[in-house]
Amino acid sequence: MIIVLSPAKTLDFETPAHVDTHTQPDMLAQSQELIEQLREVSPQDLAALMKLSDKLAALNVARYGSWQQPFTQDNAKQSALAFKGDVYTGLDADTLSADDLNWAQSHLRILSGLYGLLRPLDLMQAYRLEMGTKFANNKGKDLYTFWDQQITNKLNEELKQQANPVLVNLASNEYFKAVQAKNLDSEIITPVFKDQKNGQYKIISFYAKKARGLMARWVIENRIDDVDKLREFDVAGYYYSAEQSKAKEWVFLRDEGDA
Repeated sequence: MIIVLSPAKTLDFETPAHVDTHTQPDMLAQSQELIEQLREVSPQDLAALMKLSDKLAALNVARYGSWQQPFTQDNAKQSALAFKGDVYTGLDADTLSADDLNWAQSHLRILSGLYGLLRPLDLMQAYRLEMGTKFANNKGKDLYTFWDQQITNKLNEELKQQANPVLVNLASNEYFKAVQAKNLDSEIITPVFKDQKNGQYKIISFYAKKARGLMARWVIENRIDDVDKLREFDVAGYYYSAEQSKAKEWVFLRDEGDA
């Protein structure tokens, strides 16, 4: 079983990693290709393309300029420890043990506009490049065109190594669009998290994002490798709802007051 998550805009490269174990991303050649093209974009054009302030645009132009291989612990950080934001608040990878992170290395993947597909212990350098960015490149009009079948092919390779080849989609729609679902050689299960508000169950973005991270952490800590056991997820007040769930879309509810 493999879980996929979205990355985060917020990064932390200041806090030292609590583990030394690290690996290199598998798609660095493609990342280098993108970086070389991004270096041709002016701060003004980047601000317009990504809807950034002048300050953030300048920061990311500088990041593209300083991006270099080889990745080391001096110039990069393990991806699961570098990303912050709502999903990663739930995952809280800084408090996962070395054994947990080693297990996650075989079962957790992070989709990325720059790196394609990252393992938790893959080193990465700071960047901003959301998958939905309409960045015209040498492959086409946007990043979905650039990555094309490559992310899907890589997932298929890795799913073949799983005892239970099922993909659990905990990514956002923007990022999961980079996976060509029809060409994936496995079942896809998408958990959906709804919170009760004024008597109705709704997807509340902040809570749903955090819940994706909470589920990923629960899977890692409990070494869940049977997708059917996902229905037992009961962290932070969530519970599985057979009534609201569909065959491939499993709904987890949380009642008002349990948040």
